[in-house]
Amino acid sequence: MAALVDRSRRALYDYVCRSDHPVTREEAAEAHGMSRNLTAFHLDKLVESGLLRSHYGTPADQPRGRGRTPKVYEAAGDGVAITVPERRYELIAEILADAVADDPHDAPEAARRHARRRGRDLGAGVHDSGADLVGALAGLGFEPEARNGQVLLRNCPFHALASRQTALVCGLNHAFLAGLVDGAGRSDLLPRLAPRPGACCVRLDTAPER
Repeated sequence: MAALVDRSRRALYDYVCRSDHPVTREEAAEAHGMSRNLTAFHLDKLVESGLLRSHYGTPADQPRGRGRTPKVYEAAGDGVAITVPERRYELIAEILADAVADDPHDAPEAARRHARRRGRDLGAGVHDSGADLVGALAGLGFEPEARNGQVLLRNCPFHALASRQTALVCGLNHAFLAGLVDGAGRSDLLPRLAPRPGACCVRLDTAPER
């Protein structure tokens, strides 16, 4: 967000993203009536922020072997989306798309399997890296709060979809978090459906002793 607040930097970002080829500093500077040094500063800040990527390459209109190879810039990834509080609609979309492709005749059940599998894979990564599960939940946008042996999830990353299709989305969220806890090796926690206004429909309770 901070990287795109400056209007000139945002204009350069949009220009590079719309271009059908890697853009040089000189090309971007000429397009926006800006000095080359200032253009380079803004473009490199966008690279530092992960919004653009850069490399050295020959522009399409320059013959190979003629002159110094310039630094060029192009969009990184699939763009950027900013939501406050954090939302993860792409995660649900991927789970549902995979489920329909896997079993179009019973997509809801397939979606629950995929949600649990996705959560378990992410949890395994948390376990293998020695990271903290609460930190991983924070990174996913759940805004976790550990309290009296429970982990309350103060934000629903799938809020708009959960409001429209509550049973489906909350069921997928529950399956996803069950897989996440399982993959992370946290047998001391038990995901439960516990809807609360303005919060996630799942909370993590202390699992009963066996």
